[in-house]
This record gives sequence, structure tokens and C-alpha cells, in this order.
Amino acid sequence: MPIRVAVVGLGAVAQAVYLPLLARRADLFTVTAVCDLAPDLRAHVGDRLGLPTTRRFATLDDLLDAPDIDAVILLTSGSHGAAVTAIAARGLPALCEKPLAYTRSEVDDIEAHDPAVLLGYMKQYDPAVRHAAELLADTDPARFVEVSVLHPSSAAQLEFARVRAAEPDPAVLGGLREQDDALLDRALGTAAPAHLRRLYAGVVLGSLVHDLAVLRTLGQHIDTVDHVATWAESTADPGSAHITGALAGGGRYALRWHYLPDYPAYRETVAVHHDTGSVELVFPSPYLLNAPTTLLAVDTRDGAERRAEHRSVVEAFEEELAAFAAMVTDGTPPLAGPAEGRADIVTCQRIVRAHARAAGIPIEGEAATA
Repeated sequence: MPIRVAVVGLGAVAQAVYLPLLARRADLFTVTAVCDLAPDLRAHVGDRLGLPTTRRFATLDDLLDAPDIDAVILLTSGSHGAAVTAIAARGLPALCEKPLAYTRSEVDDIEAHDPAVLLGYMKQYDPAVRHAAELLADTDPARFVEVSVLHPSSAAQLEFARVRAAEPDPAVLGGLREQDDALLDRALGTAAPAHLRRLYAGVVLGSLVHDLAVLRTLGQHIDTVDHVATWAESTADPGSAHITGALAGGGRYALRWHYLPDYPAYRETVAVHHDTGSVELVFPSPYLLNAPTTLLAVDTRDGAERRAEHRSVVEAFEEELAAFAAMVTDGTPPLAGPAEGRADIVTCQRIVRAHARAAGIPIEGEAATA
């Protein structure tokens, strides 16, 4: 029998990715409830799914009181700490989009309920990433790891998908933003300026955290954060970030992230260079279902350079959903859960702390001791 799943948050990623894939995998899931702040989205998606109005909810609390739900897919924006805690308190498993939370204390609350949580780092389930991990398992430690993200505007990436925009109650939305601001106070201190908050919530926890998960899958673990630079920022534009430091294995890394609103296409590259070759992954826009990730492996064969390219149209998000089904039905551990979410929060707090201290900006909250 398919898992009866509730989808919470009906925005762009739900409409462009999860709902189409849930329909594709009707062998694993049936959507029995939806939840969103915006009445128009609840009506639009509920009608498309054929759900009665009694299965369309405005709040998570109301949804969790409803019967016939085996698991929850959480796709809302901002911190998910309180929502995952509420879901776990009801004994329901959850697939949670990033970030898990803004603070380590939120993760403490989640873990108090012995939760079953799959953290939505879909790139870990990409066949190209898994094959890259196999190739690197038998090599010397990495000498250098580089990540580059060229990030157009979300509107540009989603133009093809014709997603329906949300129109939530401004007062309700304002209240949620106040809650997130309070969590950022706890993470970074009340005096943290707006650009540090955006670096933390929007850039590192909101985007580069996927690359932290990929590096972990490839056996590359960040040890130190030595230097962080940001530039080209404005009130409407997060600009660019460059982060460098040491890896646990003795090598070095560089993370480069650029918001380029008019850039022609999303491009994300992760490359691991070791003494005898390189492994490079090039990811397309995550909204393009079944667009292949390219894996290029470079080494030496018979005294000459050998380059092998691997491409698969297996969809990483679909593989993630299959892993979620396995967790719900069989208890199969996910590739990332609260422990990995906590580790990524610590790394992201260390990144912001390094940037603040270099700029002479006082840093408080959890980041001061990360």
C-alpha cells in the first residue's frame, strides 16, 4: 500500500519538483493532505490533486490533527526546526528540505523526540555523486577541493515551470519572519547586521549547504574556516562569497558562490583534485527534472591522460523520495538526518564568525562558540 503523505509548503519546489515526482511514484506515495499559508495555493493544488477541502490545511498544527497521514514532506521556507519538532512529537517521519534549522538548540529539540528525519540533500542521491564517491574511495587524500556556484535568479530558473505564485496573508507572513529573525538572533547575536544574516540564512545554509553534503558524501570534511570574503552585495542582491580553509585530510578547499540574476543558466561545479587525477561534477539547475549531472574522471592510463565522462538521467530527487519511502517502511537510515544537519549548522556558523571577525564585527549567539 502506498505511503499516505502530507505535503507542507506548496511553493516553487513543491510545484516544479515534488508534486510531479510524487505523481510519478504513485507506487510509493499517495498525497492525502496539503498545507500552505496561501488560500489560493491550497485551492489550486488541492483541485489538481482532487483533494476535498477538508484535506487542505492552513496550519501545520491543524494538519497534524488529521487522520490518514503516514509521513510528512516539509517544503516551507526558513528554519524548519519547530515544524520538524512538532512532526516528530506526533511520531511521524519527515522529509525536510534544507535547512533543517537555523540553530543548534532547535536540533536539540528535534532530537529529544527520537525523530525519523531525512534531510533533503538530494544531490547525495545523484548517481553521479555516488559514482564519484566510489572513484575517490581508492585514491590518496585530496590535495584541493573547489566548489563553484553560478546562481541566476529563481524566477529565471523557474520560468519554464509556470509555477503559481503564493499570496499569503501579509500579517501571518510577517509573524513568521519575526520568528526567523529571533532564531537568527539566537544563532548570530542580536547585533548581527543584515548582510551577515543573509550570508548565513540565504547563502551558506540556503544554498552552499548542498555542497557541504556533497563533499561529505565524497569523503571530504571541512576542518577549518580560514578566510571568508563577500562583495557585490546590495539590499536586493546577496552578491558573491569566497570561503577557504583546510580539509580534515590535510588538503585545502575553496567555496565560491555568485548570485548573478541575469546569468543564462544555473551552474554548479564540485571538483576534487588528488595526486593521481581529478573527479569533477557539474550539476544543472535542480528544477530541471532528469537533466543529467556530468561526472568527469581524469587519471593516467598507460602513460597517457585518460578522461572518462559519465552521465545519467536518473533523477536525484526521485532517488531521494525512494530513500524516504525506505526509511518510512523499513527504517532504512537516510544519508543525512539531524546529526548531519547539526554539523552543517556548525560549519555555517563558523563561516559567518570568520567573516565577522575579519571585518571587526562583533559576533554573538551560537556562532561565537561554533
